[in-house]
Amino acid sequence: MQPLVTIIMPFYNDPYVDRAVASALNQTYPNIEIIVVDDGSTQYADRVRQFVPSVHYLGKANGGTASALNHAIKYASGQYIAWLSSDDRFYPDKIRQQVHFMQERQSIISYTNFDYIDPFDNVTSTNAALLFQHDLDFYRSFLHSNPINGCTVMMHRSLFERVGVFNEHLPYTHDLDLWYRTMLAGYKFHFLNVSLTAYRRHEAMGTIRHQGAIQQEVKRTNQCYHPHLRHLINQLSRR
Repeated sequence: MQPLVTIIMPFYNDPYVDRAVASALNQTYPNIEIIVVDDGSTQYADRVRQFVPSVHYLGKANGGTASALNHAIKYASGQYIAWLSSDDRFYPDKIRQQVHFMQERQSIISYTNFDYIDPFDNVTSTNAALLFQHDLDFYRSFLHSNPINGCTVMMHRSLFERVGVFNEHLPYTHDLDLWYRTMLAGYKFHFLNVSLTAYRRHEAMGTIRHQGAIQQEVKRTNQCYHPHLRHLINQLSRR
């Protein structure tokens, strides 16, 4: 039997949300559930409600992306969990390919390549993920960047039992914080080098609107984890 996959989608005043939900519903993989968490939106909620009951639509007071993700995880039934931002899109074969990839490798967490799209769904750049020859190069990349696009990630639900859920005190680096905790707990990130997600660039996206605050939070998060990461890199270098 094919394992259930839960697609979790935080939503806050995003006009692209119907496109994201449609892409989740259009998966070739048959055994999925979709949970959209409305994080206190005042606009565009009707664009989600049209898909009920094909999707589970949960509301909550505004608390940020990490709190919305955690709320979805709490109600998720899937053995695997995939995160889709409400302004991005999954390609139709995303879930099927990634589940198969993870099962073959008995993977706890994996991520994939991705494309950039514009506000009109035009692909502007393909295969945009950074590529690494060795695991050490992957770990070293975290000393100056975050090489993982969160919406390409699929996780076995046991990961949250072992390393915890997203840190709700981090509005912008909750994903980076989870990647650090996962690495330091000894879990390998398996990379599927196929573009299965379309990542949308637009003027209203948070990475543009909150760029200054994001940079400051990235700096603080890195300061917290880099000493531990350097220790891990040194250990791996000796093997």
